[in-house]
Amino acid sequence: MVLQEFLSLDGVSQGPGSPDEDTSDGFTQGGWFVPHLDEAFEQVVTTWLGTADAFLFGRRTYENFARDWPEMTDHPNARILNDSPKYVASQSLTKAGWEPTTILSGDIFAQVAELKRQPGRELQIHGSARLGQSLLAAGLIDEVRLAIAPVVLGSGRRLFPDGGTPVGLRMLHNETTPSGIAVHVYESTGVPEYGTYGADA
Repeated sequence: MVLQEFLSLDGVSQGPGSPDEDTSDGFTQGGWFVPHLDEAFEQVVTTWLGTADAFLFGRRTYENFARDWPEMTDHPNARILNDSPKYVASQSLTKAGWEPTTILSGDIFAQVAELKRQPGRELQIHGSARLGQSLLAAGLIDEVRLAIAPVVLGSGRRLFPDGGTPVGLRMLHNETTPSGIAVHVYESTGVPEYGTYGADA
C-alpha cells in the first residue's frame, strides 16, 4: 500500500488544492501547493496513478474528490480516478455516491490488511493525512511518496505531528521539478535505527 501526500517545507498537508478545500481548525492558507504545479510534476502524478488498482481515502478527502473529479472529465487522470474501485474509511459515512465505492467501518486496520492481501497492483492513499498517519503507525504502509512544495506555512495540520509513532524509511527515488517541487519516494522499514556519531563501528 502506498501513501501519497503533498507537503509544505514545514510538513503541513492540510488544504493543498484550494482555499476552501479544508478550513478545519481555522486554517486559512489553502491552495498553497497549486502555484508550484508544473508539467513535470503532472507527469509524475500520472505515472503514479497508472500503477494503482484501487484508492483508499479518509472521509474528508473522499468527499472533496467525489465532489470535484466527476466534473473534471477533460483531465487526463479523471478516468482512472472515476472508474477505479475506491474505499473510504469512515465510522459516520452511510452513503457514497462516487461509484464504485465501498465504505469501510468498524475495524479499519483489519479491513485494510485484508485489502492488501488481495492480488493486484497498488492500493493508493491520496491525501487523507490522519488515515495515513494511523496506517503508517500500524505498519500497513509499504511506500511513502511525498511531494514537497517550496513554501513554509507556519500553521496547519501536519502529516507527521508531534507524538507520532516513529517509523524508519529508506529512500528509493528523489527528483525536483522545474518549479521546485521535491519528490521523495521512501520504502517503510519498520522501527528506526539509532546510533552515536563518532562511535566505533
